[in-house]
Amino acid sequence: MTQTTHLSCTCGQTRLAVEGTPIVATECCCTSCRTAGGRLEALPGAPKIVEPNGATQLILYRKDRVHFDKGTELLREHRLAPQSATRRVVAICCNTPMFLEFTKGHWLSLYGYLWSPEARPRIEMRTMTSDALPGASFSNDIPNPKRQTVSFFVKLLSAWLAMGFSVPKITFVTGKIDDEAG
Repeated sequence: MTQTTHLSCTCGQTRLAVEGTPIVATECCCTSCRTAGGRLEALPGAPKIVEPNGATQLILYRKDRVHFDKGTELLREHRLAPQSATRRVVAICCNTPMFLEFTKGHWLSLYGYLWSPEARPRIEMRTMTSDALPGASFSNDIPNPKRQTVSFFVKLLSAWLAMGFSVPKITFVTGKIDDEAG
């Protein structure tokens, strides 16, 4: 039997379910995640998504294993640049960042704080420590590579193979959070 985990935005108006186990659970230290995280955290009432060490916890799932139950009309995107293939998606009911999507990819990176600390998948690795904040300190209990590793890409490729190399499109996110402010 496949395990299903139910997650929601802070106020509960946007809900989703994830099936099975994640592709990988990471802490990303890249400048883009930190920059976007800072912008999203600045939204009124938004939760904190960037860790004190500058990393962002992301739990990667195949797109075909993420199902929104409620509140898709409340989802808006934020891109660091208009032409960026990466977008962060926020539930505007309570300004909860929900996921990061590489729009050309087959996975969604869900924000780790959506899980309670005791239920959150264990972080397996950090990525992009070459972009870490100056003086950031990381424990050695998990790998701390400077970039994404071969094993990281093997996990993504294995998931894509299991999906028959499909790339599902997320078409229900309409509008931008930047539009909501003005």
